[in-house]
Amino acid sequence: MHTIRTFHSSFTSQIIKPFLLADIGEGITECEVIQWFVEPGSKVEEFDKICEVQSDKASVEITSRFSGKIVKLHYQLNDIAKVGQPLVDIDTAGQDSSPEAEREVLDAPTSAPPAPKNEVNKKIAQTQPKSKRTGPKLATPAVRRIAKENGINLEAVNGSGDNGRILEKDVLKKLRLINLFDSSDPSPQTTPVSFIPAPVTLGERTEALSAIQKAMFKAMTRSLSIPQLGYKDDIELNATTEYRTALNKHISSNPSQYPFAKMTYLPIFIKCLSIALAEFPIMNASLTGDQNDVNSVRIVLRPSHNIGVAMDTPQGLVVPNIKDVQSKTIFDIAAEVHRLTELGKKNALSLNDLKGGTITLSNIGALGGTYANPVVVSSELAIVALGRTQTLPRFDRDGNVVAKQILPVSWSADHRLIDGATIARFGNKWKSLIENPALLASELR
Repeated sequence: MHTIRTFHSSFTSQIIKPFLLADIGEGITECEVIQWFVEPGSKVEEFDKICEVQSDKASVEITSRFSGKIVKLHYQLNDIAKVGQPLVDIDTAGQDSSPEAEREVLDAPTSAPPAPKNEVNKKIAQTQPKSKRTGPKLATPAVRRIAKENGINLEAVNGSGDNGRILEKDVLKKLRLINLFDSSDPSPQTTPVSFIPAPVTLGERTEALSAIQKAMFKAMTRSLSIPQLGYKDDIELNATTEYRTALNKHISSNPSQYPFAKMTYLPIFIKCLSIALAEFPIMNASLTGDQNDVNSVRIVLRPSHNIGVAMDTPQGLVVPNIKDVQSKTIFDIAAEVHRLTELGKKNALSLNDLKGGTITLSNIGALGGTYANPVVVSSELAIVALGRTQTLPRFDRDGNVVAKQILPVSWSADHRLIDGATIARFGNKWKSLIENPALLASELR
């Protein structure tokens, strides 16, 4: 392409700025483009949304740093965008520009013509009402991948999720309809209204890891180098249950003060964990230095108790963390758990929510099971998994059998630094705070 410079008033040069994918932290070098908010020819203002990308930690909406007109998209949906490489080209004619970022061109690049729509998708789309939602369809990378592998046009799919988000079941429903049209009379009017198509049996397929699966793969691979020390115990919750009931009575009497409807056990456990960490700071530490050279290894004693909470979301396992638990009340923690849970359901957790954790708590008991073998991540020294609470027989001081609410807990710790005595003492401190709410109250500041 030849550059033409002229002072003739009938020519207006385009100042094309490549908009680069900035470093979004946490060592992320690439992201999957899962949604475009613009197309060639679109006009954007500064801070308008350009696209949504999915890293191996979270989805992030990218906003424009320039005002102008979109000239070119450098990636298609589900392409992998590299940090530091252009996402789009923006014509910023009439805007301030810097010599390093701009170039003058005579003709703007044209976008590739859209691929022809699948004829079967067209036929089905004509038989269904159009969605009222405008703009790109919302769908997770995994759902987009299933649609792509089966030749499904997402624009012809009605999403049943929040804000019209397309779920996997929506794509499978569309696939059943496509198979119906492919195997029957081509005229949809001949299909009886009462006919229900048989479920489609999908054959074996190979698919790439989702962004969250990639994150777990990388984290657990790094964890293989950590010798894991296990420790298991039981905690009685009878007194804690009474304490929680009292808190819930207060919440129900003052519903406008809190964003949540009731107090769960989790915020109480998290606060007790923070108090125990204050007595055993080594459990909140991390290691730095070349771990192949023991003389260069250092222990970082972290002052903030950023307690991670493993969550099972529609997108997979994520572990956001509650920052500075040591300075929060149980009600503050409950509000934060509520906020993170709601964001997790919408795949809207931010990078800040996901980074900086210092110790992790996983509540597998919500799904079932008693004991587990949780795996320590490389940036932390310990993790605890909560099992399913059960009412079990126990002996009281007089030898009588009584019913007790029993919570099984399973610890794993980095045995390179944490020994059995340390994890046992730390676990006992945490347990005593949970079992004795009066002791917990005396430790609160």
